[in-house]
Amino acid sequence: MTAFDGTEMLLKAEGLTKRFGSLTALEDVSLDIAPGERHALVGENGAGKSTLVKTLFGLLTPDSGTITWQGKPLMLRSPAQARALGIGMVHQHFSIFDALSVAENIALALPEIPLADIDEQVRDLSETYGLRIDPSRGAHSLSAGAKQRVEIIRCLMQDPRLLILDEPTSVLTPQEAETLFHALRLLTDRGCAILYITHRLGEVATLCEEATVLRRGRVVGNCDPRETPTARIAEMMVGSKIAPLQRPQKPEGDGPLRLRLHSLSVPKEKTGGRALRDLYLKVHGYEIVGIAGVAGEGQNELMAAITGEITLPLLKGTVEINGKRIAHRGVTERRRMGAAFVPEDRTGHAAVPAMDLADNLLLTRHAESAFSRRGLLDRIKAREWVGRVRDAFDVRIPGERPPAASLSGGNLQKFIMGREILRAPKVLVVNQPTWGVDAAAAQRIRQGLIDLAAEGAGVLVISQDLDELFALCDRIAVMHRGRLTPARPVEWLDAEAVGLMMSGETPDLSKIAAARSAERAMAEAERVRVLAEAQAATEQAAEDEAAYPPEQPPDELADEPETGAEAGRAP
Repeated sequence: MTAFDGTEMLLKAEGLTKRFGSLTALEDVSLDIAPGERHALVGENGAGKSTLVKTLFGLLTPDSGTITWQGKPLMLRSPAQARALGIGMVHQHFSIFDALSVAENIALALPEIPLADIDEQVRDLSETYGLRIDPSRGAHSLSAGAKQRVEIIRCLMQDPRLLILDEPTSVLTPQEAETLFHALRLLTDRGCAILYITHRLGEVATLCEEATVLRRGRVVGNCDPRETPTARIAEMMVGSKIAPLQRPQKPEGDGPLRLRLHSLSVPKEKTGGRALRDLYLKVHGYEIVGIAGVAGEGQNELMAAITGEITLPLLKGTVEINGKRIAHRGVTERRRMGAAFVPEDRTGHAAVPAMDLADNLLLTRHAESAFSRRGLLDRIKAREWVGRVRDAFDVRIPGERPPAASLSGGNLQKFIMGREILRAPKVLVVNQPTWGVDAAAAQRIRQGLIDLAAEGAGVLVISQDLDELFALCDRIAVMHRGRLTPARPVEWLDAEAVGLMMSGETPDLSKIAAARSAERAMAEAERVRVLAEAQAATEQAAEDEAAYPPEQPPDELADEPETGAEAGRAP
């Protein structure tokens, strides 16, 4: 890799503004990146991160402002020009052809390099940066983490001076993320700068030295994330403090059984994706159960089997809702039995973009008597409920009856989640509940799930965000290659153990249990010590009071003996 020898900034953007019609996506944005710097770009959904990155990579041209590269003014007009200058980008969604090998995928982007030379360079870079990959391996057999390593190596072969990564850990296990961080540190040690876009603020504090915060298209602050609390960065992103989750006390013992899977299997040829193999799961009332896993391990197929999009005879085994077998029933019948569902794809699966919000609400509630009388749908009632969802989940709705497509991704997700939570279902199954929403909206959605469970519902959350699962769940299971581990209490688990299970390994949970037991013992000892000190202080105070009784208060002057002069004075 060619290190940059200059002393000036590697990249300097000043006053960038970009408008799309009446929408100002970027307004007077400035950004400095030094050689070898690990720089984070953070902001809520719709803050302008994607627009800024596309501008820096030549996909968009700013309406005003300047970009300076290694001290020279620059007008980027294409990604090819950006790559030629030394700007590389790893997109959130991979550009990998499963039918080709690793080396062949890389050759598509680097046609000037012979295939034999690509093999050698891939092996050298893999060894140098710890990004283990076999260039002869078929891409179809790669995990999501391995596919990302292919994307990074493809960028490294173009000798970048600035590497842009967009949500790079969204499909990685914790162990794969740590491998990525190690490689990025090695890169910056050699002079390559990193621009790191993510919503995971813990990663920013772990990896980055500088952070730029965007809100509504403007830079609202810069900070050193190693010294700035993540809560403060989140506050800068949304413009207000984010209230912590409130978890009410749960009843003793298990609640009623709300959802049960027993020996559930679906062949691959029936799903069109990952086969499900012999799954077992129970979700009780008053609890939230999470399913972790990297993308593509069978989560969508499981969701389809629970919602009724896949039914008997395509699946085998048992699916029960509130004690009734429903594997042969469709989606509407399952909703009538008290179930509600939120699929991962919000546009086209959870909502119809061209329909207004009232009609989108009726899509999941048309079978309820409150919204349908004598075969006629009550749209006035539906519009009233749209207002309830808007108020409860702070959905920003443009106009009176806007189509779903007019809402931002985050607001549409809040509407969909609110639509199902306010139904007060006995079973709620949701896939990626806070995907694409900002920190404040995510907290509102999570609190809604907690409140629903507190009312006696059983909630099943499928999520790739381990922080979210540990914040929400009472128990967590892991899906890997179509199989599901037992759902274990969160007290028995940590992120490392769940990450190992996401990779198909079996962690030693006894160490975690021992550590948790020691923590509980220390907490109990501290509680006993504090109580003993308080009791001793109370007893000492009682002894002191008995030994030294308080003095009598002085009598009123009227009761004191009169002096001679006073006795002779007329009243």
